Amino acid sequence: MVRATRAAAPGCWPVQADLAHLPFRRGALAGAWASMSYHHLPRDAVPMALADLHHALAVNAPLDLTAVRGTYEGHDLPDDDFPGRFFACWTEGPLVDVLAGAGFQVDAVGPDGSNIGVRARRARSLADTVGPGMRLLVCGLNPSTYAADAGVGFARPGNRFWPAATAAGLVSRARDARHALVAHGIGMTDLVKRAPARSAELSAEEYRAGAARVRRLVEWLQPGAVCFVGLEGFRAAVDRRATAGPQAEPFGGRPAYVMPSTSGLNARISLAALTEHLTAAAALGAG
Repeated sequence: MVRATRAAAPGCWPVQADLAHLPFRRGALAGAWASMSYHHLPRDAVPMALADLHHALAVNAPLDLTAVRGTYEGHDLPDDDFPGRFFACWTEGPLVDVLAGAGFQVDAVGPDGSNIGVRARRARSLADTVGPGMRLLVCGLNPSTYAADAGVGFARPGNRFWPAATAAGLVSRARDARHALVAHGIGMTDLVKRAPARSAELSAEEYRAGAARVRRLVEWLQPGAVCFVGLEGFRAAVDRRATAGPQAEPFGGRPAYVMPSTSGLNARISLAALTEHLTAAAALGAG
């Protein structure tokens, strides 16, 4: 296929690589056509594979993705031309959720014969770093434009999340969300994937819609616990009377913890206090 593509389009890059570990620098690609490819990965591996694609695409780059439509996952898809291949089929709702979590703006989705087709754009946002076996899922309010451009959450120098997470023993490498997931089982997402200039621009409706997506994510991947960083968004989306600490009601069937914002603007909360909150959230997941 690589040779045939190069023959038809001599200007294209003849790259053969692992779909789940794309070897491209950040923003190197001006578009992506993924025809019948991502459905050969296990469903719970697709978020991180799409995070790699988000990394490789330029902002606003188009994505045209096609997958087999359905709910089947396994090695014996009926009527497969090459028996024994692995397939994880998709329906519209879960596929849109995964793409939104990966930092894509979905413009169109629907049946394409027996398949499902999606047209989307790479948003100026962050991709979720999530997968199976998470001991804790950290959920921020929304990525700032600074974080979106840096490619990592809580990226501003004055933000205390990474120092607190390191001090709490959650991570061993600062500002590296992939390492946090792979090495320590710490996943990361946001209530709202849009990156506004100011969080005040976000509406309660956006927070509620985002909370519904995160709840479906939690129900699907079943992390040990969920830690919401920032009372503002949790109150707007879930419980307007919430206070910091363990929550009485689970979220998506898993224990939930809410902690104050780690932003440098929230200077009244010390680094030591933030570290204690993250330690308690991790303990909630371990219990």
